[in-house]
Amino acid sequence: MPAEKKTNAARILDRAKVRYRLVPYVVDENNLAADHVAEQLGEPIERVFKTLVLRGDRTGLFVCVIAGNREVNLKKAAKVSGNKKAEMIHQKELLPLTGYIRGGCTAIGMKKEYPVFFSSEFCDFDRVYVSAGQRGLQLEVPPAEFMAVARGTLADITDVNVDEV
Repeated sequence: MPAEKKTNAARILDRAKVRYRLVPYVVDENNLAADHVAEQLGEPIERVFKTLVLRGDRTGLFVCVIAGNREVNLKKAAKVSGNKKAEMIHQKELLPLTGYIRGGCTAIGMKKEYPVFFSSEFCDFDRVYVSAGQRGLQLEVPPAEFMAVARGTLADITDVNVDEV
């Protein structure tokens, strides 16, 4: 793919010598959910990961990367991040704090480096999908290598989405 088409996240992976594949998909502005992305990619929802930004009451912002069929458990996320409580940031805060918009947020290349926690199932696959930093483009990456670039930690931070049970 030509360099001018690459996202900042892809350039970061290039510098780290991580092999990845940029995978475009059709965006539905009315449905930015992970299940829609998985459907567009023709992949199981368990391999498509979403990036969430949370605010802890003690440490401030941190990032959780979880499978598309899971929900972040705020108590678990707070505990692993050194907080008593945590909450999702407001959508309007996402762009100013990270440089990314909803549906295009990824754990690398944010405006600032925040602590990153990957749900424990992140490394269950040889390749996973995460946002490439813009809507309509995913990175297919080896999970351990992506996690290393993000300086992330595996943690128990999710509950199974009740819609998926």
